[in-house]
Amino acid sequence: MDIITSFELTRDWSWKQRDHSVKSILDEPQISNGWRATTAYPSEIHVELMKAGLIPDPYLGFNEHKVQWVGEAEWLYKCTFSCDKKAVQSDYAVIEFLGLDTVCDVYMNDKKILETDNMFRTYSFQLPSVSDLQSTNTLLLHFKSAAQLAKSHEQTYEKVRAGSTNLGDPSRVYVRKAQYDWRWDWGPELMTCGPYRPIVLRTYTLRISEVHAKAIVSDTLSPSLIVDVNLHGTSSFMIQTIRVSLIDLHGTVLHTEDVAITEEKDKSMKNVVHWKLDEKVKLWWPVGYGDQPVYEVAVSLLTSDENAIDTRKTRVGFRSVQLIQEPLVEPDQYGTGTTFLFEINGVRMFMGGSNWIPADNFLTTITEDRYRAWLTLLRDGNQNMVRLWGGGIYEPDVFYNICDELGILVWQDFQFACGVYPAHDAFVESVRKEAEDNVKRLRHHPSLAIFCGNNEDYQQVMQWGDVKSLPARKIYEEVLPAVVEALTYPPIPYRRGSPYGGVGWDTTDPTVGDVHQWDVWAGKELPYQEYDRLGGRFVSEFGLPSMPCMQTIEYWMDGARQKERYAQSAIMAQHCRAGNFERRFAVIMDDNFRMSSDLETTTFNRQLMQSEGVGYAYQVWRRKWGEKGKQYTGGALVWQLNDCWPVTSWAIADYFLRPKPVYYTISRQLAPVSVGIFRTVIKNRPNDKPRQFYEFGAFQSRAATIDIWGTNASLTPRTVTLELHCADLASAWTYTVTHTHLTLLPNQTTELLSIPCPCPPKDAAAAAPTGYADYTTSSSVVVAARLLDESGAVLARHADWPQPFRYLDVPDPGLKVEVVEGDGDVGTVKVSVGLPAKCVVLSVREGNEVRWGDNALDMMPGDAQVVSVRGLGGREVEVAYLGKEKATPLQ
Repeated sequence: MDIITSFELTRDWSWKQRDHSVKSILDEPQISNGWRATTAYPSEIHVELMKAGLIPDPYLGFNEHKVQWVGEAEWLYKCTFSCDKKAVQSDYAVIEFLGLDTVCDVYMNDKKILETDNMFRTYSFQLPSVSDLQSTNTLLLHFKSAAQLAKSHEQTYEKVRAGSTNLGDPSRVYVRKAQYDWRWDWGPELMTCGPYRPIVLRTYTLRISEVHAKAIVSDTLSPSLIVDVNLHGTSSFMIQTIRVSLIDLHGTVLHTEDVAITEEKDKSMKNVVHWKLDEKVKLWWPVGYGDQPVYEVAVSLLTSDENAIDTRKTRVGFRSVQLIQEPLVEPDQYGTGTTFLFEINGVRMFMGGSNWIPADNFLTTITEDRYRAWLTLLRDGNQNMVRLWGGGIYEPDVFYNICDELGILVWQDFQFACGVYPAHDAFVESVRKEAEDNVKRLRHHPSLAIFCGNNEDYQQVMQWGDVKSLPARKIYEEVLPAVVEALTYPPIPYRRGSPYGGVGWDTTDPTVGDVHQWDVWAGKELPYQEYDRLGGRFVSEFGLPSMPCMQTIEYWMDGARQKERYAQSAIMAQHCRAGNFERRFAVIMDDNFRMSSDLETTTFNRQLMQSEGVGYAYQVWRRKWGEKGKQYTGGALVWQLNDCWPVTSWAIADYFLRPKPVYYTISRQLAPVSVGIFRTVIKNRPNDKPRQFYEFGAFQSRAATIDIWGTNASLTPRTVTLELHCADLASAWTYTVTHTHLTLLPNQTTELLSIPCPCPPKDAAAAAPTGYADYTTSSSVVVAARLLDESGAVLARHADWPQPFRYLDVPDPGLKVEVVEGDGDVGTVKVSVGLPAKCVVLSVREGNEVRWGDNALDMMPGDAQVVSVRGLGGREVEVAYLGKEKATPLQ
């Protein structure tokens, strides 16, 4: 009988700091002093130190600065493991290290067997002989400082540029370690190390070393499956057959076939099976377009008596994916150029989604439940794509499995971000193996839509004016595309970088490729009301930062004194890494809001700013998703979904998965049916600059027009009714009109209405401040639109408020909240107003988290909104809104 054993080394691990007084590293395991048992495995040294009480939590207060020594030190891990007689009866033994962070010498039974310097690779060590395994074995891992190695390489080669000063030390480009560990403009500097992914020992005579399951969908949407199998070892008369089975997730075998093994060792068997599956499987669709059936491909080595001695299982989904870059038939405001959009199973889809950074600086603390909560939050917010940014990691298998299940498409960056990376031979070869490891691991996922070479490396050198200083072009333009082409079938689209497009690497060309739109907040620091002029064919990054909720701020305050509780305090700066953040906040907030020294008021207003700006961008860019030939913007991915620690950042939900107002605004903008309003001001002096997006009063504008449109993501037309409701904040004037039997065309935006903005008559303005009486303006008029289906149910809402908000005298809306708690933890909250209310935020003060079905509501009289809620548990609901920014219970 051929023997195969496989077990993960999860037990008997301990750790300590390297003692440099000990002459040999191999002497350290023999010394009992200093070794501590790991609290979990896989393991990271910061987590162990915190649990041992040896360092404070770096996420609290200023503690980050107290733990910097950890990244400069050397650390040891060891374990002992036993091998039974069955293991040593095999012909081969291999140890697989699925993730070592990062610079590590590996010793087994006092012999060095491996040196690693790339945390993204899978390292395998084939033992020269199974006899090298003893009844009891010792594995020793010696982790060295990645920061020191980076500085050493910098001296050997040269000092290069790598982003701004708040994107970590530029030497980071020389080490294949998660770049955000060196600090980023939303994250701390925490130089982790440790065996952060499993270590597995395998012994065998013959085994399956690799399975490539190719789930193919033809142009006519006909599914088929091809399976390639690689074997390693020595076959015998007892092992003669490979069995391939396709199984649904209910365990039903849909198709199976036995294939004879024709050769022995190191055999790569192509097209082991090639099945047509027209009536046996269903297509996998992104969320909102169909179901997400996934199937299991099981490949087994069978003995002559049909016992399986080795089995490899891979989950697949059947879908086709294309990146469509074709000429546009008519120019838009940017010109013509080409599209940049994704087509799944022959259907072109607008991509609305988020950028993803690692969900923690300590990767071993991210559980499957936490991954699922993040990705479910994204899916429930009507988003259909997540971009894994190039300064983090290739996420573990569970991340992509959940994306498969939820119907979330994945844009996968290779791990390069904001720097001039080297291209010397050793570095390129390490990257090649890194790419091969991860492409093989990820290629079978139906959610995987595109591989991308890097994040902003081309853009950086363009900004610096030195397009020749990018040696890593060899990686992005030769190595990575070659790996993707060789290892994926059906082919997965590949892009050299993001952003990328235009002539001569013009990464800002809005007519070609994708763009990162940072001229709001950063760059030119334009008002967010300019987003309608700042789009592109695909906006893969854009965003505005805001503070998290007060509960998260209180967490990092860690009992700070009352005098430190203001927006510009040192402890607030410790938890905001955005470059020039207070000056930039001051500009954008002064443009739009009345300033306040109160921390809670400032928090609310900065969240409202983020919500308004980002929501407006989604609104005007999704409007540009037209019929074929006029699909001017193919998608928008906000920066960013998540945080890696408690911080003020661009995240739309904070470290604790608490959504900010912007999350709900994006959800409404990306709903299957949405409605948009655009107000155009007719100015007294047409050449006035800067551009005034909204009226600021009678002396600065005469009137305005409004455009209203609806977007229908479904593939069938929708008959809708449009209700327009206008209300004046400065008087009792209102206006309503209904347009029936309107048609929203399928999978595009339909323009519905273009009219002068309804305004109060002159007599209604008589009580306004001096100077207003001679004019009729919309400078205090809220314009709200609703789309209703044929049964009268509300499909979409949107309210367009006059801006800037600092000029508005917002009346008391007469807000009412009625709570109805149902069975279990599910209930509803009914919100109504007598006058318009902006960004009504529902919350509770303390206790367990509450999950709101919607929030940050723009309310109009006569249009009560009912919000589902989970986990309220009888607690009192508090409210805040524009004009009453501090959350309090209603009296």
